[in-house]
Amino acid sequence: MSPEEWTYLVVLLISIPIGFLFKKAGPGLKRWGAAAVGLGLTLFTCGPHTLHSLVTILGTWALIQAQPCSCHALALAWTFSYLLFFRALSLLGLPTPTPFTNAVQLLLTLKLVSLASEVQDLHVAQRKEMASGFSKGPPLGLLPDVPSLMETLSYSYCYVGIMTGPFFRYRTYLDWLEQPFPGAVPSLRPLLRRAWPAPLFGLLFLLSSHLFPLEAVREDAFYARPLPARLFYMIPVFFAFRMRFYVAWIAAECGCIAAGFGAYPVAAKARAGGGPTLQCPPPSSPEMAASLEYDYETIRNIDCYNTDFCVTVREGMRYWNMTVQWWLAQYIYKSAPARSYVLRSAWTMLLSAYWHGLHPGYYLSFLTIPLCLAAERQLESALRWRLGPGGQKAWDWVHWFLKMRAYDYMSMGFVLLSLRDTLRYWASVYFCVHVLALAALGLGLALGRGGSGRRKSGAPATSPASGKLREE
Repeated sequence: MSPEEWTYLVVLLISIPIGFLFKKAGPGLKRWGAAAVGLGLTLFTCGPHTLHSLVTILGTWALIQAQPCSCHALALAWTFSYLLFFRALSLLGLPTPTPFTNAVQLLLTLKLVSLASEVQDLHVAQRKEMASGFSKGPPLGLLPDVPSLMETLSYSYCYVGIMTGPFFRYRTYLDWLEQPFPGAVPSLRPLLRRAWPAPLFGLLFLLSSHLFPLEAVREDAFYARPLPARLFYMIPVFFAFRMRFYVAWIAAECGCIAAGFGAYPVAAKARAGGGPTLQCPPPSSPEMAASLEYDYETIRNIDCYNTDFCVTVREGMRYWNMTVQWWLAQYIYKSAPARSYVLRSAWTMLLSAYWHGLHPGYYLSFLTIPLCLAAERQLESALRWRLGPGGQKAWDWVHWFLKMRAYDYMSMGFVLLSLRDTLRYWASVYFCVHVLALAALGLGLALGRGGSGRRKSGAPATSPASGKLREE
């Protein structure tokens, strides 16, 4: 582990006892105490580069105040433009920010764009109310009023997820501050249930990264190995990559759970990132609060089992970095300048790559995803329905195997980063996933979609949670 990784781990671990301290505090102490801790962590790890986050916050707040009816698009343009300036600092001869500054800036970008969208929704709702002449009950998730500058700063620097996520909306943050009877919200047992696999994942990360170091792929000697060895190597590399993020995101979720952050009654049917999807009246007494069943789906960032064992590339995306996936779907995919599913996915992946950074490997990897999505969608609609139940089950196993190999292949761009290293590795395995995806797409197009009535007789590929995904 690098010194930066140790620092991230320490920050994640200390957020757990801090969470227990804040859980039962009043709204004022929660707001300003959590902001003070977050600002302190930012100053400690980023130093003078903390100025970048402050400039981004002030710019977004000014846009919200000036143009509340269109601040979402303006905030998206402002924060993404600042990311470009932020990443070009070394080219401009200015001091290069620390990796921690980059992490803070990434999460802050998501939060500020979401905040601007929530304010815009509030403004639109207020205008509709004035036009209609009567007041309805507040819609689900609507803000009570536009946050002040200090409230915006407190949300932006809240220590929860400040470097690693999960992403959360301002409405979720407000619900935590105003949580009725927080002592009745369970924390310890949900935390232990969530945390138990993390040590195992950590050991697996250390073992796999030691036995299969990424640096070996950058050496000339690696390319003298036989093709099967080169093909196999991407599997443990992606395995180590997954284990590393599993540990980080589970620890981040545990920090939220310790504070009771993102806890909602199960009846509210909360979604990762978005929060409740159904109105659920707040409890009126401690006894009523204690009788409710709660979950932490709002701050759930990773579904480890379904990431590994879901069938399709599309499902695999939804179970990985779940709160960010919700943000991308809500603020990028829905407003994409195209109607086609594949083109909208390509637009979303392009902006996701840009959000991650300017390394060519991000773009090579993310822009391979739409090709895989198109191939699996076309081939499944053209061929899977023709198979019997046994054939469909075998199809799903093959589909799962190919899905995992596609993610192994794409992960190499994500970890190698440079254009030369990524293309060198992909060329050494003959661009196998690109070739296979193009072949599958061509076969699907050649076979056609078939009769709609007959297609309905073949159920789509399923995983334990695919029903929930279709519902969402």
